[in-house]
Amino acid sequence: MKVFLWNLLLALMWEAMTGRTDAANLLLGFALGYGILWWLRPLLGTTQYFKKLPESIRFTFFFLRELIHSNFRVAWDVVTPKSRRKPGIIAIPLDARSDIEITFLANLITLTPGTLSLDVSDDRNVLYVHGMFVEDPQRMREQIKNGFERRVLELLR
Repeated sequence: MKVFLWNLLLALMWEAMTGRTDAANLLLGFALGYGILWWLRPLLGTTQYFKKLPESIRFTFFFLRELIHSNFRVAWDVVTPKSRRKPGIIAIPLDARSDIEITFLANLITLTPGTLSLDVSDDRNVLYVHGMFVEDPQRMREQIKNGFERRVLELLR
């Protein structure tokens, strides 16, 4: 967390020195600060920052891709005359164990149109999800486990 704050401080210093206060300049300053801190990493000691930041960026793009895809799928089903919905509830065995991992996963699933996290079992081993398009329950289960859950665990562990 300390390295992130240094990176943010370097980005703000860049913005102050250039005199431009816009998102693109701040992002450029953040990238330059990241490069400087990466170069100075032997002086910073052991930190997960240089591994977690790229993972966070990849995760953000993955989630945005899933969000856009599911939005189009739901919108297409709404505007076309023939409904392709096949709703169902599936049980997903969880590898996530901590409250933050389970909560983050459940919220990401709920934020994606066409899916809704319903409940977590009492022993916290199963997440129940309602899907709008459940043609193949096993395939949907694998998509969530290999997509969202795997990436959440990579990001948070």
